[in-house]
Amino acid sequence: MSEHIELPHQHGKDEEKIINSLPSEERVHMVSTILKQLGDPSRLRIFWLLCHCEECVINIAALTDMTSPAVSHHLRLLKASGLIVSRREGKEMYYKAADTDVAQSLHKIIESIADITCPE
Repeated sequence: MSEHIELPHQHGKDEEKIINSLPSEERVHMVSTILKQLGDPSRLRIFWLLCHCEECVINIAALTDMTSPAVSHHLRLLKASGLIVSRREGKEMYYKAADTDVAQSLHKIIESIADITCPE
């Protein structure tokens, strides 16, 4: 943070370190946007699935008991947030988790929180 902030109450702590370490509003917005994507149970389930395999919309729909249009909607949002990637093979689109630190970290966090074990 470049501007100096004067706190209304001084508690004798080293608030200056905290003030200088505050993430920018832009950075917080980016993280919030990514976490919002996983705040939806369907998207969370799809993301977890795609952390373990590459799949097409039809199979994702069957595995999650959703319609293909609903799955496509969730995939668009996950892709826009950078959590998944896609590739085309003929007429078929395949999706998988992005090979990024963010996606891999979120995968580990989800499994840790939910006490889920990765498939062998």
